[in-house]
Amino acid sequence: MLVLARKRDQSIMIGDDIEIIIVDVRGDQVKLGITAPRHIAVHRKEIYEQVKRETIEASKTKVERLKDLETLLKKQGERRE
Repeated sequence: MLVLARKRDQSIMIGDDIEIIIVDVRGDQVKLGITAPRHIAVHRKEIYEQVKRETIEASKTKVERLKDLETLLKKQGERRE
């Protein structure tokens, strides 16, 4: 982990196109401004983890639904024979 000290209105660059700016510091809270290309998602970690969990759950549901579809198609095939 890289640890950097920055003051208000100073910034950190990640690559050529992501900039993190220290907007304000009050007590134990730091406000950051983040400039990044639209194709790069920027989330607080707790939101990122929630989205990740929901994506995993959604993919499981799709697999279950595909199995249901497979069963249905097999039954229809048996009826035609």
